[in-house]
Amino acid sequence: MKYTLIGCMLAATASMAQATETLNILTWEGYVGDHEIAAVNALLQENGYDVDVRLVDSWAEGPQQMFDMLRTGDVDISFLTLNYINMEGNPSANMLQPINVNSPRLENYKHLSPALTDIPMGMKGDQHLYIPWGGGAYGLWANLDTVEEMPASVSDLLKPEWKGRVSLTEGQVHPNIALASMANGHAPFEVNDASKDRAALGKLVAADGALQDTVNTLYSQVGHFWTTSPPFTGEYDLVASYGVGASAAIAAGGNWGLVAFEEGNTVWLDTINFAKHLEGKKLEAAEIFANYFIGKDVQTRVVEELGMVAATSLVERNPLIDENPAFFEESMFWPPYTRAAGNAIELMSKRAMGAGATN
Repeated sequence: MKYTLIGCMLAATASMAQATETLNILTWEGYVGDHEIAAVNALLQENGYDVDVRLVDSWAEGPQQMFDMLRTGDVDISFLTLNYINMEGNPSANMLQPINVNSPRLENYKHLSPALTDIPMGMKGDQHLYIPWGGGAYGLWANLDTVEEMPASVSDLLKPEWKGRVSLTEGQVHPNIALASMANGHAPFEVNDASKDRAALGKLVAADGALQDTVNTLYSQVGHFWTTSPPFTGEYDLVASYGVGASAAIAAGGNWGLVAFEEGNTVWLDTINFAKHLEGKKLEAAEIFANYFIGKDVQTRVVEELGMVAATSLVERNPLIDENPAFFEESMFWPPYTRAAGNAIELMSKRAMGAGATN
């Protein structure tokens, strides 16, 4: 009886030692498909890794939520938007580890666009806290069935002919203030740039200032402020989107096109990141996952299904880059906003709403 009990204990111990580990992924909705999880899991098994990839129960929503989830230690791989990594007040960088970009398990890394691999806001010194995955523009998409003449400049949005025909975001108001800044002929992120000087910031965002006046005018033009998803229903002629929603509408038969403002469009990049606690075989499995997701198959889906810009040269077509090689211009990248700038932007948006913007 004694030996039987010991034998059972040894068998249980061996079973626990061989138990499959889980690689938990936090990502935006639509970024990781079930067939891709199955493909990576098969790849891991083929290479002798007793690790299973799975998605966490919640989709990514924004910097605070992603920061909070990383902080729990239950997330192994995240898909942080680049400017979230070192955002003031939500230092996700503290929960990430530098990536060995020369790892033999990241053989697809060498095919990534050089314009995307060494962006300072995603680095700690010369160490990379991110792997580029896919990006896009935050812009206005025009209903090509109803818009006969595109607005050439962002300032054109303030003209009477666009009143009630525009839909902007209500929740993430930073893009709205960026549009107002560009309409005034300034850099899109001037509020963030000024936030290191309290006096300069106060003057820029004053209730009686030129920027607030433009924000008020812009908001008064809006026929609808969307919350969870942009309304590509045909009811509004110009709809603000990060691009993914517009691509879905186009795939469903809609006729929408990105407005090419002479000032350009602000751009963003979503990335793959490794949690600080990863080590050993589990870290190697994370590298295999990342390598698959910067490979040709997934990156082609980034372009063809999500309507985004692929990060790699492996894809056969990358339309937004093909049409505009300077698409990812450094000055148009969304920055890691300071807390002071974020507070000022929220205040300006609330003032504009209170000034009579249509909801």
